[in-house]
Amino acid sequence: MAATEPAPAIRALTAADLDDALALSAAANWNQNRADWRTMLDLGQGWGIAGADEGGRAVLAASVIVLPYGTDFAWTSMVLVLPAFQRRGYARQLLRFALAHLGAQGRAAILDATPAGHAVYVQEGFADTWGFARYRREAGSAAPPRTPVPATRRLTEDDWPAIDRLDTPAFGASRLALLRSLAGRWPQAARVAEENGRLRGYVLGRDGREAAQIGPLLADDDGVAIALLGDVLRCAPGALYADLLDRRRSLLPWLAQAGFAFQRPFTRMVHGTRGAPGDAAPIVLAAGPELG
Repeated sequence: MAATEPAPAIRALTAADLDDALALSAAANWNQNRADWRTMLDLGQGWGIAGADEGGRAVLAASVIVLPYGTDFAWTSMVLVLPAFQRRGYARQLLRFALAHLGAQGRAAILDATPAGHAVYVQEGFADTWGFARYRREAGSAAPPRTPVPATRRLTEDDWPAIDRLDTPAFGASRLALLRSLAGRWPQAARVAEENGRLRGYVLGRDGREAAQIGPLLADDDGVAIALLGDVLRCAPGALYADLLDRRRSLLPWLAQAGFAFQRPFTRMVHGTRGAPGDAAPIVLAAGPELG
C-alpha cells in the first residue's frame, strides 16, 4: 500500500509575501493590486501553502484571508490556488483552517462567492443570503449628465463619525479602519451627500490591478446614489467596476446609460450564523468581494 502523502504545511502570510500574493490574484484574473493585499494583511490575517514552480523556485501556491469586523464575524476571502497546484485540496484545507480559527474566536464567517466557488462553499457548510452583481464601465465612456439635486461634496475628516453611524448598522459592524484606508487610496472618489446637516449617503473608491473599483456606496434613496455615482464618474476616465446589490436593480437603467455592462454575479454566504449581518437596505454598492 502506498504511503499517504502528508498534508502541506500552512503558514501565516506577511508583508514579505505581497509579490507572490499579487501573482496569485493576477493568475485568477482578479482585480486586487498590491495595496489591496497590504490592506487585508494590515487589517486582518492570512495564511498560505508554499510550493515549488517548474524551476524549483519557492512560490505561494494558495492563500486565504480573514478580516475581522467587530466581535461577531470576519470576512473570508482570497481563497486562491495557482493553476499548477489546483486539484490538490489546498483551497479546502486553507478554508477549513480559517473556519477553525474563527470558530475558536466565536466568530461567524461571511464571504461573497463567485459562481465557480459557490458549490465548494455549500459543501463546507456555508448558506446563501442575498446577492449582487459586478458591472464594468470601459475607459473613455462619456460622463453622465450632472444631477443638480442633491449636491455632493468631498469627504472631510469631520464626516467620519456620521459615516460610521450610517455604515455600522447597515454592514453589521464598524469597519471605520477599512473605510479610512480606502478614502486615502482615491481621495477624489470619497464624497458625501448631506441635507440640513444630515448625512444621506457616502461613496468611496480605490485603484485596482486592471480597473478602479467604486464602493462601498450607501444612500437613503436612488437619487442620492445617482448623484454620488455621477460625481465619481466625472473624475474617473479609466475602466471601473461597481458591485450593485440585487435589491437596488432600480439603478440599472442609469448604470447602463453611464456605460456599465454586466460582468458576473456574487452570492453573500454565511457560516456559523443564520443570516448576513446588518440591515443592508442603505447599501447600494458593496466594497468588493474581498472586503465586504
